[in-house]
Amino acid sequence: MKTKLFITLILTLGLLSACSEMNPHPMDMSLAVQNAESKADHEALAKHYEEAAKEMQLKVEEHKKILIQYQREPWLIGKQQATGFGVHCQRLIDVYEKAAEENLEMAKMHRQM
Repeated sequence: MKTKLFITLILTLGLLSACSEMNPHPMDMSLAVQNAESKADHEALAKHYEEAAKEMQLKVEEHKKILIQYQREPWLIGKQQATGFGVHCQRLIDVYEKAAEENLEMAKMHRQM
């Protein structure tokens, strides 16, 4: 029981740290979007969102490689832990894929403006 609690705690902390890394927008995006008036402003925002989507896709690929390693060699860290880490990796893959999709959608919308 203590082992399950420990693994859950580790996964939760990992997810929280991953979420803190997920903000690819170093500027105040709501302000940038509100102040966008010209075609050049919207093109710059579209480019920014596309770059953020590329970063998210790189994270997806990174976590897919890690997941494959957990699945291929679970004995290196213990089968139960590998399963837990695998679930964690899959969640991160899902989150980063969704973030990439959302950023591409935002880029598309700004290109249409």
